[in-house]
Amino acid sequence: MTVEVEQRGRTTIVTINRPEVRNAVDGPTAQRLAQAFKDFENNSSADVAILTGANQTFCAGADLKAVST
Repeated sequence: MTVEVEQRGRTTIVTINRPEVRNAVDGPTAQRLAQAFKDFENNSSADVAILTGANQTFCAGADLKAVST
Protein backbone atom coordinates (compact mmCIF):
# COMPACT_ATOMS: atom_id res chain seq x y z
CA MET A 1 0.00 0.00 0.00
CA THR A 2 1.50 3.36 -0.99
CA VAL A 3 -0.45 5.31 1.64
CA GLU A 4 -0.94 4.01 5.14
CA VAL A 5 -3.42 5.50 7.60
CA GLU A 6 -3.16 4.90 11.31
CA GLN A 7 -5.45 6.21 14.03
CA ARG A 8 -3.87 6.91 17.43
CA GLY A 9 -6.50 8.27 19.72
CA ARG A 10 -7.75 11.50 18.13
CA THR A 11 -4.71 11.73 15.82
CA THR A 12 -4.64 10.39 12.27
CA ILE A 13 -1.20 9.57 10.85
CA VAL A 14 -0.98 9.41 7.06
CA THR A 15 2.27 7.90 5.77
CA ILE A 16 3.48 7.95 2.17
CA ASN A 17 5.10 4.54 1.69
CA ARG A 18 7.08 4.54 -1.55
CA PRO A 19 10.64 4.44 -0.20
CA GLU A 20 12.05 3.06 -3.47
CA VAL A 21 11.38 6.50 -5.04
CA ARG A 22 11.96 8.57 -1.87
CA ASN A 23 8.18 8.72 -1.35
CA ALA A 24 7.61 10.64 -4.58
CA VAL A 25 3.91 10.95 -5.39
CA ASP A 26 2.45 9.42 -8.55
CA GLY A 27 -1.19 9.59 -9.68
CA PRO A 28 -2.52 6.62 -7.67
CA THR A 29 -0.68 7.78 -4.55
CA ALA A 30 -2.12 11.29 -4.94
CA GLN A 31 -5.61 9.80 -5.15
CA ARG A 32 -5.01 7.74 -2.01
CA LEU A 33 -3.69 10.80 -0.16
CA ALA A 34 -6.73 12.82 -1.19
CA GLN A 35 -9.03 10.05 0.03
CA ALA A 36 -7.14 9.74 3.33
CA PHE A 37 -7.62 13.44 4.04
CA LYS A 38 -11.28 13.38 2.97
CA ASP A 39 -11.79 10.50 5.39
CA PHE A 40 -10.00 12.49 8.12
CA GLU A 41 -12.17 15.53 7.45
CA ASN A 42 -15.31 13.41 7.82
CA ASN A 43 -14.10 11.66 10.99
CA SER A 44 -15.54 13.52 13.98
CA SER A 45 -13.38 11.48 16.35
CA ALA A 46 -10.12 12.82 14.84
CA ASP A 47 -8.74 16.27 15.63
CA VAL A 48 -5.26 16.24 14.11
CA ALA A 49 -3.74 14.74 10.95
CA ILE A 50 -0.01 14.24 10.49
CA LEU A 51 1.48 13.64 7.03
CA THR A 52 4.79 11.80 7.05
CA GLY A 53 6.96 9.60 4.84
CA ALA A 54 8.32 6.10 5.35
CA ASN A 55 12.00 5.29 5.92
CA GLN A 56 13.07 8.71 7.21
CA THR A 57 12.23 10.50 3.95
CA PHE A 58 9.28 12.87 3.83
CA CYS A 59 8.58 13.26 0.11
CA ALA A 60 10.70 13.95 -2.96
CA GLY A 61 7.74 15.67 -4.65
CA ALA A 62 6.06 14.47 -7.84
CA ASP A 63 7.26 11.19 -9.31
CA LEU A 64 8.61 12.64 -12.56
CA LYS A 65 9.11 9.21 -14.15
CA ALA A 66 5.46 8.40 -13.60
CA VAL A 67 4.35 11.82 -14.86
CA SER A 68 6.33 11.42 -18.08
CA THR A 69 4.59 8.15 -19.06
